[in-house]
Amino acid sequence: MKFTSEELEKATGAAFDIKGSFEISTDTRTIKNGDFYLPLKGANFNGENFCGNALKAGAAGCFYSENPCKNGVKVNDTLEAYLRIANFARRKYNPKVIGVTGSSGKTTTKEMIYSVLSEKFKTHKTLSNHNNEIGFCQTVLSMDEDTQVLIVEMGMRGFGEIELISKYAQPDIAVITNAGSAHIGRLGSRDNIAKAKCEITKYVKDTLICEDNDRIKRFSDFNGETIYCSAKSVKILEEHEGYSKFQYKNDIYELNIEGDYNIENSLFAIETGQKLGMTNEEIKRGLLKYKPIEKRWETVKIKGINIINDSYNANPESMKASVSAFLDLYKKPVVVLGNMGELGENEIDFHKEVGRYLGEKYSDKGAEFITVGNLADYIGDELSKYNLKVVHFDNNLATSRYILDNIDAGSTIFLKASRSMKFEEIIEQLKS
Repeated sequence: MKFTSEELEKATGAAFDIKGSFEISTDTRTIKNGDFYLPLKGANFNGENFCGNALKAGAAGCFYSENPCKNGVKVNDTLEAYLRIANFARRKYNPKVIGVTGSSGKTTTKEMIYSVLSEKFKTHKTLSNHNNEIGFCQTVLSMDEDTQVLIVEMGMRGFGEIELISKYAQPDIAVITNAGSAHIGRLGSRDNIAKAKCEITKYVKDTLICEDNDRIKRFSDFNGETIYCSAKSVKILEEHEGYSKFQYKNDIYELNIEGDYNIENSLFAIETGQKLGMTNEEIKRGLLKYKPIEKRWETVKIKGINIINDSYNANPESMKASVSAFLDLYKKPVVVLGNMGELGENEIDFHKEVGRYLGEKYSDKGAEFITVGNLADYIGDELSKYNLKVVHFDNNLATSRYILDNIDAGSTIFLKASRSMKFEEIIEQLKS
């Protein structure tokens, strides 16, 4: 996406002596001849130190806030300049913007919304999990100029982050999937998490679509149209491995994935599609085309063992929901559970809570559990109280060796943990 010098001047408020039309680059390793370099800063790096490299690589000029350079354009803050350029593009091309946030399920929901809306509109979305303010800018500036719908995933690790993205994204529709305990170690309470998620509502233009959740209702100050979604509004007609069929508001929908929480995620996509004037047939086609992305209910078969990798992230709510969905539907189930991160001073109690929940619900299921990591050991301690088979390992390599030596072909293994556990190593070790 190119901007004229006049547009960049208007967007950033900076004075441009250099005239022309430029793409914006934030990486000197991939910068192209004629790009305009915008250096970003982090805790351990300062992109302004590489302005010289950018110019040598062919950059037409550089933004800077501290260190003047040749062909430099002074701004107060380079990240703010990046956000203002993204907002300028958002307003210039004016796609319908869908903002998506939540403690869990936001990436899956974003992908489902994308699958649905792509049936009717030229749609662009946040790539992978690039859901911070920099990812927002990258998403906007990588969309085609004739994009009709832009889907922006908004993550957060503390107060103010979602509000900042929402300020520059100016969503027409906001989606809040839930407000659970993810990042409770940083925010201190579930109420604070709900407050942080509800920051998205400050700049919503039209409609809020959210989980039917008391905390969200309490902390949202949005006065426009609000649509509440809940799995309680769904009648499940059929559910088995890799398939769900359900009735929602007198219409029947299908998904090529199982799990009540995935069905609930799909409701946000249904409501968004309806809000944008799509027909039910278009919405149904889009939902049926949805496929899970990497580490989110991703399936693979190795040496006769079926593996479901849902280890992109984990918190108590998502772990209980996903493991329940797995145990309800699969035969010869083996569950591998790892540490859940960022749960604060009560992290041990949260892990015990998961163990008690699963133990009470599935004591007669005949499932085998493998726990990995110091905190997951507390899950196993609780499971053992319900006479469930539990083995524990400190690392992924020992876990892989145990699986190869002890788990029969035809079994299905479910992997769930926080990203820091790197459970993809288990899959790679089993392959090799």
